[in-house]
Amino acid sequence: MPIQFNFGGFDFGNCGAGAQNNQGGFTPPPKKPRKPRKAVGSPAGRIAINLLVTLVFALGYFYIELPALNFHAEELYVFLFLVCAVYCVCAVFTSGFQGDGAKGYFHFVKKQCTIPFFAVAALIAVILVGAASSWVVIRAGSYAELLTVESGDFAAEVEEISYDQIPMVDKDSAERLATRKLGELADMVSQFEVQEGFTQINYQGRPVRVATLEYADLIKWFTNRSEGLPAYLIVDMVTQDVEVVRLEEGIRYTTAEHFGRNLQRHLRFHYPTYMFANPVFEIDEEGTPFWVCPRMVKTIGLFGGTDIHGAVLVNAVTGESQYYEEVPSWVDQVYVADLIMEQYDYYGMYANGFLNSIFGQRDVKVTTDGYNYIAIGDDVYMYTGVTSVTSDQSNIGFLLSNQRTKETKFYTVAGATESSAQASAQSQVQQMRYIATFPLLLNVADQPTYFMALKGEDGLVKMYAMVNVQQYSIVSTGATVAACETSYRQALADNGIIKQEDAGVDQSGDRDLGPAQFEITDIRTAVIGGSTQYFLCAGENAEHGAVYYQISAADDPRVAMLQVGDGVLISFDRNQTPQELTVGSGGDKVVLYTIFRAESLGDYYGSSAQTDTSPDQTAENAA
Repeated sequence: MPIQFNFGGFDFGNCGAGAQNNQGGFTPPPKKPRKPRKAVGSPAGRIAINLLVTLVFALGYFYIELPALNFHAEELYVFLFLVCAVYCVCAVFTSGFQGDGAKGYFHFVKKQCTIPFFAVAALIAVILVGAASSWVVIRAGSYAELLTVESGDFAAEVEEISYDQIPMVDKDSAERLATRKLGELADMVSQFEVQEGFTQINYQGRPVRVATLEYADLIKWFTNRSEGLPAYLIVDMVTQDVEVVRLEEGIRYTTAEHFGRNLQRHLRFHYPTYMFANPVFEIDEEGTPFWVCPRMVKTIGLFGGTDIHGAVLVNAVTGESQYYEEVPSWVDQVYVADLIMEQYDYYGMYANGFLNSIFGQRDVKVTTDGYNYIAIGDDVYMYTGVTSVTSDQSNIGFLLSNQRTKETKFYTVAGATESSAQASAQSQVQQMRYIATFPLLLNVADQPTYFMALKGEDGLVKMYAMVNVQQYSIVSTGATVAACETSYRQALADNGIIKQEDAGVDQSGDRDLGPAQFEITDIRTAVIGGSTQYFLCAGENAEHGAVYYQISAADDPRVAMLQVGDGVLISFDRNQTPQELTVGSGGDKVVLYTIFRAESLGDYYGSSAQTDTSPDQTAENAA
């Protein structure tokens, strides 16, 4: 009798007689018929569920991501695609996945999602047509016309400014100063931090940077939000003083807030169709805090030609907002610097056509890397250099663009790039390893001049430098701005660029340089910003008390050899506002002037020399 072995359907045949007639093989188990999943409710009920789930998703996504309901906004299409996808997924789930095989499932999904499919196809068609109509290859002329650029005369149109109006604080330094100041306030330091993004504005005739506070963390937000942020900060870019402006009512609307008081969410709910550039924090002339929210528009095709059309001003305390097509004159920042540079690059690249930007490249030019701001009148102007697209070693000129009106002028001045000027300034003090900030463009003696601060490894300003744009080998440094400018003017005279008699005279008439001749009665020293400063006492007078003149050993090493009793002849600005100090336990008064130039040090002029330490001294006293 044959022996059968069958394990789990495997038949190994017979053992014994008759095995040759039995073929072994695999017998698969029979398939169970698949049960179709049941649909949820009636067709009308399923549609209602699908729409409800999709609506909940759409509201949640809109609340979090805040897409502009504007067909020029690219994020709107992402939003609509996701809404269609959510509806399709819900429709498939609620309908029970009915179908046989891949082809059957496809027809089933297509039947359930017909409307979303057509909506997605229409959106894709709109995107393709909109992108084609915005393509720079066929719209190069339109891109070149985004920015109107006029030619200007730098010496005639950009006035010289007094050294006590030159901004000396960049963004990083302003943040350091503000953070340090906040750390001195016991009632704020543990609860709040300085929000990033200091805005440079003109406030009551002074160049300043302003910023608001933010809550230190979520717990601090929860415990302080009812009263709002209690203050904002003003950093004077000339004196480096930091003012904490406390408010009767706290700031409740910022970019760092949560929920309905978040600035972007507040804007979106009030202006659902507007596209906005990044808001900037400003204060009006009365000190009221506002958010300036530029309205962004697309002017070429559907997605191209980004520009600004007015701005919404939001009161940071109350949240009241209003759209202005022409913003008030106190507003300084509407057109962001990156946008202006982008538009000029289009102008420089495509003014002679798209093909010329690739082949031939006649008159093709672009902006340099980086920008800075300067104050002219009541407005703030963005400055950046312009260089040829084929070379980045020198500039062919530079731009000045009004941040409020976008009025832009190009000044033809061949010279060094900003990076070359920074390297030239750093080489003057290479032993100290100072780092030069991005240059500020000034008019000094009708010469375009790069001005920059030299910062140490600790991030603090140690010295200042001026570099001539056209001849960047002419470099001057100083421990003070006044000393730096004096040295620079003298260097211009020594190189024959300006007359010798103009080296110490400000053509604008804001400065009145006169000599002071006196016998030193006291010498004090202090190390400030890595340089030894000498304070020379010229005696006392009834009006000011003790009168001191400050000079750096870096500007004139001869000062280190002076002794009490030596006679000196120096130049100082008689119009400058001196520092009035109170020293000692007795409250003695001291007045301090900054020396512009040391004419002669260590020479005694004899007892017949008239000594006059007042700021009204005339040149005849030094004869």
